[in-house]
Amino acid sequence: MTTLLARRALLPEGWARDVAVDLAPDGTIAAVRRDVAQAAGAARILLPALSNLHSHSFQRAMAGMTEARAEGGAAGRDSFWSWRALMYRFLDRLTPDQIEAIAAFAFIEMLEAGYAAVAEFHYVHHQPGGAPYADLAETSARVMAAARETGIGLTHLPVLYAFGGAGEQPLAGGQARFGADLELFARLVEAARQAARALPADTVVGVAPHSLRATNPAQLAEIARIYAGAPIHIHIAEQPAEVAQAQAWLGARPVAWLLGALPVGPRWCLIHATHMTEAETRALARSGAVAGLCPITEANLGDGAFNGPAYLAAGGALGVGSDSNVRISVSEELRTLEYGQRLRDGARNVLSVSEGSVGEGLYRRALAGGAQALGRDAGAIRAGALADLVALDADAPAFAALSDAQLLDGWVFAADDRVVREVWSAGRACVVEGRHVARDAVAARYRAALRALVDA
Repeated sequence: MTTLLARRALLPEGWARDVAVDLAPDGTIAAVRRDVAQAAGAARILLPALSNLHSHSFQRAMAGMTEARAEGGAAGRDSFWSWRALMYRFLDRLTPDQIEAIAAFAFIEMLEAGYAAVAEFHYVHHQPGGAPYADLAETSARVMAAARETGIGLTHLPVLYAFGGAGEQPLAGGQARFGADLELFARLVEAARQAARALPADTVVGVAPHSLRATNPAQLAEIARIYAGAPIHIHIAEQPAEVAQAQAWLGARPVAWLLGALPVGPRWCLIHATHMTEAETRALARSGAVAGLCPITEANLGDGAFNGPAYLAAGGALGVGSDSNVRISVSEELRTLEYGQRLRDGARNVLSVSEGSVGEGLYRRALAGGAQALGRDAGAIRAGALADLVALDADAPAFAALSDAQLLDGWVFAADDRVVREVWSAGRACVVEGRHVARDAVAARYRAALRALVDA
């Protein structure tokens, strides 16, 4: 039994002082004890750790490579779609060794930022050109090896990517590495499940139909039927052009079509959902699904801002993800989410439906929504839950003048991830004194992988 002592801790019922948390050998929380005298000296602010609900880990290697306008480009020319073309060219070079090395480094950065688990939305299945590997789950197994090495909790989401665009357009160019029909996809998922047996018991394998434009209605209906008990994630309504394409093809906007055609419920996570009408916003909230928001990536790609106030007023669940991994930061993800709403609405403290701390309200929502989206019994410091925990430095200057109710405002809006000192994922001690325990070796492999990519 391991016992963690904390000067302050965020419990389901609120903030508590002088707390001891006992961790069981199976990675769960055995007990939570309050008013423990020796905990007063422990320089920890103990929180449940967030789950990162949306990641394409390989894109971490592209960070900084797509921030220049093309020569002769006019203002407004670059967009999500031009970024995607660059991404396709980049991934055509990736080897399985490089996929593993990049994923491991991205997972270390997530843990050091305060995430304990990640949903990896994985679509690079095949060799360049589209031929399957001898082991159909080769690249999934590499992502899982990265998770095993780093200790991060993993919900692995093999992606169904059958078409190159809305209306069943053929796959083209870099999309060949993603391609699968339903039969091949079922084999991919089963192979991934077999590979996951080598990982800890908190590992989950779900599924991810990539988007409406990369699948068709019949396939989506089958996915919803076959995998009804697993997490199901899908990109939806990220860009205005995507909305227009869905409407022209299916006769409805993407969120409205999905909610009307499929049994969308609490096991579903709709990624981005950036461009919704008020009616779609309320309907998504009522469905019980999680809105998977990736504010840093959405800002980086110019996607637009989520309809936050109406969604929260309707009781919607949300979580955050690092998506393209251009910048991996818990505090900055939540800060960007709130600040994007403020810039759009010309107001302050927008994502709050009641009085009190905006930072704590956002954090608690992201805890619940992230755990739900990953199919993970986490998100709270309570007996029986997975020990997904993050300890902030209680002696950090950022917290010196703050009351308990202001601590998460201090982290989200005023500090950064340097205040993260320790992280546990299902009881696994991954970050100690602000550094991941395997950082040096993993960072060396990551640098070697990037040098090989640049020289290719």
